[in-house]
Amino acid sequence: MKTLISAPALLQAIVGPHRPVLVDCRFELADTEAGRRAYAQGHLPGAHYLHLDEDLSGPRHDADGRFLGRHPLPAREALARRLGSLGIDLASTVVAYDAQGGPYAARAWWLLRWLGHEDVAVLDGGINAWRDAGGDITTALPALSPTAYPAHGAAMSTLEADAVRAGLGRLRLVDARAGERFRGEVEPLDRAAGHIPGALNRPFLDNLGPDGRFKAASQLRDEWLPIVGGGPVVHYCGSGVTACHNLLAVAHAGLGEGLLYPGSWSEWSSDPTRPQAQG
Repeated sequence: MKTLISAPALLQAIVGPHRPVLVDCRFELADTEAGRRAYAQGHLPGAHYLHLDEDLSGPRHDADGRFLGRHPLPAREALARRLGSLGIDLASTVVAYDAQGGPYAARAWWLLRWLGHEDVAVLDGGINAWRDAGGDITTALPALSPTAYPAHGAAMSTLEADAVRAGLGRLRLVDARAGERFRGEVEPLDRAAGHIPGALNRPFLDNLGPDGRFKAASQLRDEWLPIVGGGPVVHYCGSGVTACHNLLAVAHAGLGEGLLYPGSWSEWSSDPTRPQAQG
């Protein structure tokens, strides 16, 4: 599994000889404990909970106090230790899910791919698709069998703020935020409204159909090919989370991997000397 798995396919996989490790990534920006409460109230059998702020992100400031964005990447060693504590090793099949259309699960997917993990997918449609397929929900906590997870060199590419700034006018940038935030009409979370100059807007929700599941790979390919067909694209969003949804969609469409700007608009807009655009 490289990108997505359907709920019916997961139902078959969990009773097979190589049961995948499930990670519940439900989260809400406006209520950072909502996902943990939802997990306690019911989750897929055997699923572990990963919290966006605590497990899938690192500190917001570096040792010198510089703001790195709202959801910087975690330290690779810390992420590897956390995965190992759940019994995940390089041979594990991992399936991530959420209840918000996949952005938080996509963040977990991208981070595992960043660590070099090959066999990882997002449950298409999340917990709602699981219920629709007749899957059970439980409150039982899974048993833990800790193991060692090696932290190798980065297997997915990133670009930092200084490199993005140096590449303005040459880099192809894609912003995954909603159109009104991209255009600078509203900004509920970050210091300034607008976007990085030269960026295109592809809201991550455009990757989904009316049923909340990803569009067919062929349709995603048709929609994304004009954007990514000419070479590497740098993906960003508000804080480096929903950009992973676009990266997942591009990968599912068979169009490569792209680069992530982890700090995204939250980091970029925190420095008023960085150029900003609206409209």
